[in-house]
Amino acid sequence: MNTLFRIAIAALLLAMFASSARAEGEWEVTPDSERALQRGLQWLAANQGPEGNWGSKDLGLVSVGVLAFLADGHFPGRGKYGDTVRRGLDYVVKNARPSGLLNISNQQRDMYNHGLAAFVLGQALGVYQSDEPLTETLERALEVIVQTQCDDGGWDYRAVRQPRGHDLSLVVMQAKALRSAVDSGLYIPPDVVAMAIANVRSHYSANRSQRDATPDEIRQGPGKFTYSKGGGGATMAMAAAGVVCLQEFGQYDDWRIAKSMEFVSSQVRHLPKHRKRDGVMPFDAYTLYYVGQAIYQVGGQDWRTCYPLLRDQLVASQVVDGGDPEKHGMWYDRGVRLLGAGGGGRVGGRPGKMFGTAVACFVLAMPNRYLPILQEGKIESLRSRYPAR
Repeated sequence: MNTLFRIAIAALLLAMFASSARAEGEWEVTPDSERALQRGLQWLAANQGPEGNWGSKDLGLVSVGVLAFLADGHFPGRGKYGDTVRRGLDYVVKNARPSGLLNISNQQRDMYNHGLAAFVLGQALGVYQSDEPLTETLERALEVIVQTQCDDGGWDYRAVRQPRGHDLSLVVMQAKALRSAVDSGLYIPPDVVAMAIANVRSHYSANRSQRDATPDEIRQGPGKFTYSKGGGGATMAMAAAGVVCLQEFGQYDDWRIAKSMEFVSSQVRHLPKHRKRDGVMPFDAYTLYYVGQAIYQVGGQDWRTCYPLLRDQLVASQVVDGGDPEKHGMWYDRGVRLLGAGGGGRVGGRPGKMFGTAVACFVLAMPNRYLPILQEGKIESLRSRYPAR
């Protein structure tokens, strides 16, 4: 299987990375949002611990902590937080299973932790090309994703191939890992991507009043991506996750994206103003993680209208208490969901605070466009290989 993951010459991607653009102006980044981002990163660095894992054995969760720093341009061994990034990546790499699986926690979180950790490893490799252990770990992790893809194009909670995948929250984790591998110049079998795209589309559902509508009527009426096929689990997180999946695979013109974004954008536009510095974010960390990426990737008016609302909510809700280093600069949400519904419960303590703070920092750092996944431009080779329908 190793031959499936040979390093490709990705000239288009490298050219795209080289043309990375910083924030367009204060409508994207403000002095207040930059200060909030730096306070958050300082809290993450101070609370990482010597093992580099923020007190968590969930490799996906640890990887989100690393992602926050990568998104602000901090790379392994380089700059102010280079050692923080290196410790986090080393913890993930050294705890990878011989099989390639990136999970040392509950088996029920196999593919959540695995997909999220593989995604972050791919982003790190995309900006730090000379790391052989990182490359080898990612290649083995990609093999696991390919080998465990279910017959319907989805994935199960456990790293076992099944006739049917479980839900959309598992697909989006692996989709981001696969796209991240493409960003790093690694080869992904086209049939794996094609099956995943078909599975994502099968999770789109018309609103209840449209359930018996014809295909043309479904295109015209309201609808969104849902947790389960058939419309079960219609959450904001899953509506955004479906958008992210299709965008990752170059399905920029898929009509389902606009339908789901109508729902997502409406929810963001109607957020009440946050008036307390209590650390409680506008959405739970899991939802915010996908909502931020969805509005960024779709861009246009959704990004220009919704991003400042999310940004200002995060700035207003961050805990600012210079006399208490345990709290100063952090975010959290009440009962943080651990990597999604069905992922094994909720996380509290330092890992929960880290998850909230890291996601908030990731969203605040998006306009800097340091990560390969946030680079400007569309990958036309993905669009032509997997046409929209």
